[in-house]
Amino acid sequence: MRLTGSLSEPELAFLPWATPLEEWPDDLVVALPRGISRHIVRFVRMNGVVYAVKEVEEHYAEREYELLFDLVRRGLPTVEPVGIVLDRVAEDGEPLPAALITRHLEFSLPYRALFSSSLRLETANRLLDALTVLLVQLHLAGFSWNDCSLSNTLFRRDAGAFAAYLVDAETGEIHPTLSAGQRRYDLEMAATNVAGELMDLQAGGRLHEGIDPIVTGVSLRTRYDRLWEEITGPLVITRQDRYPLEARVRRLNGLGFDVAELQVSTQEDGEHITVTPKVVDAGHHTRRLMQLTGLDVEENQAQRLLNDLDSYRVKIGVGREDEEIAAHRWVTERFERVMTDVPPQLRGKLEPAQIFHEVLEHRWFMSERAGASVAFGDAITDYITTILSAKPDEQAVLGARAGVPSDDTASLRITLPREDE
Repeated sequence: MRLTGSLSEPELAFLPWATPLEEWPDDLVVALPRGISRHIVRFVRMNGVVYAVKEVEEHYAEREYELLFDLVRRGLPTVEPVGIVLDRVAEDGEPLPAALITRHLEFSLPYRALFSSSLRLETANRLLDALTVLLVQLHLAGFSWNDCSLSNTLFRRDAGAFAAYLVDAETGEIHPTLSAGQRRYDLEMAATNVAGELMDLQAGGRLHEGIDPIVTGVSLRTRYDRLWEEITGPLVITRQDRYPLEARVRRLNGLGFDVAELQVSTQEDGEHITVTPKVVDAGHHTRRLMQLTGLDVEENQAQRLLNDLDSYRVKIGVGREDEEIAAHRWVTERFERVMTDVPPQLRGKLEPAQIFHEVLEHRWFMSERAGASVAFGDAITDYITTILSAKPDEQAVLGARAGVPSDDTASLRITLPREDE
């Protein structure tokens, strides 16, 4: 037997690997809700942590382990791979399938535990919305699932909604990007699978009478197309009114997507601009901001500053080829301007990147109240007078050095303030 992986729990190596999973004793197995699977799956608990063990052919076990590892590294919602057990042999000498070990997703449920006669139609719609978001996230990362279904997904309750996580990546493929044809094939497969799974529930009397399996399956396509267009479709705005762009970025943030950068092109009339948002993996914002400006900040702060930089680039009409020039001007005319306007006695209140972020947020709310864009300088002055001066001195209280982020950055929101200067 060979066990490969980063095992945080050494006791996993001493499970009865010479016994087929379906014969593991009841006192070893944890009874948890399971979805429909082509493979034998068992749950075991080790020192308070539950692991899922799935029997699968060796080639597929190795492939799925690598795919899950890559998806986790990219920050995508999926179960965490722990290890694979290869070269299993039964006590009578017969070879056994390999085993894939993943960490069980706490508080998650398979769809069959959620779709029942007591499930309301609006709750079912939220489940489909969660599955749609998951599929779009995977496609943006270049992952073609090839077998998207409710059975291959786990759902976590998230306030009034659900969050979906990929469980089975056995048939998946990772590419630099996906073509429209690859995405459409994946979507058609998902719609067909969902309709079939709901028909199965209907036949067993476990589906709400208000849910039509075929209509629900087809609705997955509509939901996907609408979300994909929201994320990747171009938006035409004018140089004078960029509020629609800011509103769109906020909608995307509310859906859990990060706007990494903006592709900007000017139309023939010179007044209208076509803007296409792009989404990337975690950590991209920090790296990109460091490369362009030399500012070393946290990821959420970097998102906010880069959004403002991209909006500033739109304002001054600088294309992607001159991004470094725009970044240099932005540091001088935007970031350093805020830091210069803050009185020396108030600079210890927050670290510089946090102050800049809060100025942008303050300007957004001032513009909302006024019903029009508020000048950047006016927002700085009002923020310093009404907000910053009343804050405790974090540098003194926390012993923070300049440039060390506060815990408040965990809840930052991303916006693109409107320019009118």
